[in-house]
Amino acid sequence: MDGALTTPACGRAGKHLAGASRTRGVLPPFKDLASEYDRWFDGDGHSVFLTELRALAEVSAHAPKPWLEIGVGSGRFAHALGIEAGVDPSAKMVEMARTRGVNAFVGRGEQRLFDEESFGTVFLITTLCFLSSPRSVLKEARRVLAPDGKIVLGLLLREGPWGQLYERKRERGHRFYRYASFYSFDEVSDLLAQAGFVMERVVSALFEPPGRSKHVEEPREGYHSDAGFTVVLAGGQPVRRRRVREVM
Repeated sequence: MDGALTTPACGRAGKHLAGASRTRGVLPPFKDLASEYDRWFDGDGHSVFLTELRALAEVSAHAPKPWLEIGVGSGRFAHALGIEAGVDPSAKMVEMARTRGVNAFVGRGEQRLFDEESFGTVFLITTLCFLSSPRSVLKEARRVLAPDGKIVLGLLLREGPWGQLYERKRERGHRFYRYASFYSFDEVSDLLAQAGFVMERVVSALFEPPGRSKHVEEPREGYHSDAGFTVVLAGGQPVRRRRVREVM
């Protein structure tokens, strides 16, 4: 892609990506094993995907448009939820997302790819744990959001049964999860606050233990430590402006 990045989702031109920066920082599994990763959602992970999708849809039903997904991957969630635009460092993943009709670009979440206040809602779905600089990405998400914009996080938390499973896999050098850093609910709350967000709603899902998830589950309101998947909706804190004294 040469020239400015223009998306129907935001109706504005994002900044041009230098070729050298497009693929830097791509994790090997999402570069080399993209198709294998995506196929999991059609097989063993199908009911898990539908359960997570239901929780995300519940939280984002009234979230302001247009929508952007950071870490869009193969576009599976974006296509199902109706997210118009996405960004991902893996060219292979971006190619797959485009085949699903997502207006996807190669890039990293902390790069300034779009103008300020370009989007109504930014999604990060099972992406936070794979970021090398989550604070930078969340701050960039805050920058591109409209003043009343929202951020939606789909999380595999460290204290949940699925997070614990993937943490053990990470420790054993699993080809996907060896690159992950799983966070607790409190740590996510702190990261959001540091980026200028305030939590507004939380729902939990995926209560069936790993390996036994055969049914599509309804999400439950609030944070539950025994859930495998947690969705957080947060809004931006108002910018505090320094009061200027009136000179008489």
